[in-house]
Amino acid sequence: MKLCRFGPSGQEQPGLIDAQGRLRALAGHADITPDMLAPDALARLAAIDPATLPLVEGDVRYGVPVSGTRQFIAIGLNYADHAAESNLPIPQEPVVFNKWVSCLQGPNDPVVIPRDSIKTDWEVELGVVIGTRAEYVAEADALAHVAGYCVINDVSERAWQMERGATWDKGKGFPTFGPVGPWLVTADEVGDPQALTLWLDVNGKRVQDGSTKTMIFTVAQIIAYCSQFMTLEPGDIITTGTPPGVGFGQKPEPWYLKAGDVVTLGIEKLGEQRQDFVAWAPRG
Repeated sequence: MKLCRFGPSGQEQPGLIDAQGRLRALAGHADITPDMLAPDALARLAAIDPATLPLVEGDVRYGVPVSGTRQFIAIGLNYADHAAESNLPIPQEPVVFNKWVSCLQGPNDPVVIPRDSIKTDWEVELGVVIGTRAEYVAEADALAHVAGYCVINDVSERAWQMERGATWDKGKGFPTFGPVGPWLVTADEVGDPQALTLWLDVNGKRVQDGSTKTMIFTVAQIIAYCSQFMTLEPGDIITTGTPPGVGFGQKPEPWYLKAGDVVTLGIEKLGEQRQDFVAWAPRG
């Protein structure tokens, strides 16, 4: 099942994508909130015949597919070849940092390059949406806590991440730096999360082309690990690291995003995103 939220920013309504790839409005049903991600709630949605739901035609804006996310957790250096291009050792334990929930936005909304930034970078990543609370979870039980998966662009400002002290978070959570969606695909439809291809293009040039099978730490290992020192709540999003090909790792020298650039990205079974990168301007 593919669940989504669509409509103007701040006015999104719930929907689902039917077997023909058409958007259907979940009219009269609750929004896709953390409470709707438990197995029994997802089962109730899955029991609905999509043909009975209103068909939504024309261009629509997709928002973040789940409302009310409280934690946006990220894993760094989770592909050995990405660690190598970053000139960093393969981590012995997952590298964990935060993206602020204030950076969450729809998958095709414009991304604002921060004021004075010359090192804004891209990262296609598999997103994991938690469905049930997880504390001290064993690896063997971890995937039972997953509601579904989604596409994420872990947009990063490398100067703030790597040159302004030891805390990565500063370069990861600028406004608009968390495009998520276009939809949440439930775990039963995705199957093995370690068997998905993922890619990213900048201005039509393929720069990332990888597979989740090359992750250092699997989704199950990440959930089990994080649950040892934090409570994972329904609606929390974990973004699980990126394959090689980011701007920071380009050869013979790094290159970064500028106003006017277009980034497209996608993950097998999970859909695609498109973002126009625009210059920062003062509000109002």
